[in-house]
This record gives sequence, structure tokens and C-alpha cells, in this order.
Amino acid sequence: MIPVLSGLGYRLARFLTQPDEEQESVATCSREALEKTLQPGDVLLIEGSSRISMAIKYITQSTWSHAAIFIGKVESEDRNSGSEPLLIEADVKEGVRTVPLSRYCQNHTRICRPLGLAPQEMKQVIDFMKERLGYKYDLKNIFDLARYLIQTPPVPQKYRRRLLALGSGDPTKAICSSLIAQAFQSVKYPILPSIDIDESSSKAEISTQKEILYIRHHSLFAPRDFDVSPYFEIVKPTLQSKFDYRKLRWANR
Repeated sequence: MIPVLSGLGYRLARFLTQPDEEQESVATCSREALEKTLQPGDVLLIEGSSRISMAIKYITQSTWSHAAIFIGKVESEDRNSGSEPLLIEADVKEGVRTVPLSRYCQNHTRICRPLGLAPQEMKQVIDFMKERLGYKYDLKNIFDLARYLIQTPPVPQKYRRRLLALGSGDPTKAICSSLIAQAFQSVKYPILPSIDIDESSSKAEISTQKEILYIRHHSLFAPRDFDVSPYFEIVKPTLQSKFDYRKLRWANR
């Protein structure tokens, strides 16, 4: 039964990762600027255009559907090819793997940078990811996400976050943002803050605070959480290179 499910899951993953022709993701900086700006340990968020990306965007109400962690340049076995900047990601079809940065240079991306980590702690985060290379993507997550493409459930926005409690919980299987969250939690680096609830707050504020506390477990993190985290700096490559709007060249109309 398990091989049958695995085969079905792979075929479903192949279907879900096909691009949606009606969706478009446009890069907001050059490949050179992105490569120059990224540092090992940075989390790169990606706006995908596949079918599965649409399901993730619906559930999280966010632009970002995928996350990967930058590990820096790694020397190629071919001495003539030099070094290649690499990311580690959990891919729906291939599982946890390394991919060249060039794979996402044509996509809309965002760099989220953890601050204050010592070099040894950053190494530990990256080593955590490297040690899990070869892990399979969580099959149950694939089936769960497929449900939202068949029929969009009429779930109020404030409860959609609960739909992220997906996956089988198998420690040898992974989901992209969950694996990265585990890596940072291995050195006790926070992603979303703990909040002391003020009883004098309004009901809306208390609901939001409880929601943040609720998603503390790594299996409930989504790509957007690195974007909204107060502990990750948003780094924009264009602004890192002495941006001067006066030098922009506009087309004559």
C-alpha cells in the first residue's frame, strides 16, 4: 500500500508543481545584485507560480509560497567551473536538496536575514540543514495541499492559519519553511515573539496575540513568518548598492 501511495504522491507532486499560466512572478533585482547581497544563513522567500504555490498563498494570505536557506558558494568538482552559490530547500518532488541560486533569480524574492547570531551558531544552523539533505518531502502535506485546489474551503481568514497543521510528523520528512524553522530553533533563535497578553487589550488584539503564540511549533511555520518576524531583517539588494533614483533611465512615451 505504501509504494502505491508514494507513486500517487509523486505523480500528484508533479502535477502540483506545474506552473499556472495565469500567474506571473517578476524579479525585482538582477541576479548579480541578489548574489552579491546574500549571506550564508539568509532565508530567501520565493513567490512561486505553480498550482501548489496558489494553495499555500491562499492558506497563508501571503505573497510568499516557498522558502530556502542560502549556504554560500561551494566549490564545484569541475575546477574550470569555479564556485556556485547554493541554497538548501525542501522540494515537493525531490525532497531536501541543494539548488543553485540561479534557479530563482527570475522570481520575485525577498531576503530575510537573522541578526545577532555568532559565526558558530550560524554554522550550526547551516549544518542542521546539510545533515538533512536527502530527506523526502512530507507526502501527507502534498495530499493536504491538493484539497485546496479541488475545492477552496469557506474558512474565515482568521482561522486559515490553523490549516497549516499539515504533514505526518515523520522526522525524516520535511516541509520547506518547517525545516528552516527547526534549524533556527536548534540554536534557540526566535522567529515569532512570545507575547504577554494584556487583559485590557481589545478582543481583536487578543485574538492576534493568541494566534502568534499558537504557531510556535515548527510544523506550523509558513514562508511569510520569516517576512513578518521582528528578528529577521528585510534586505533589499537594490538599496545595498548606493541607490540613487536620479540615475534611473526612464523610457520616453
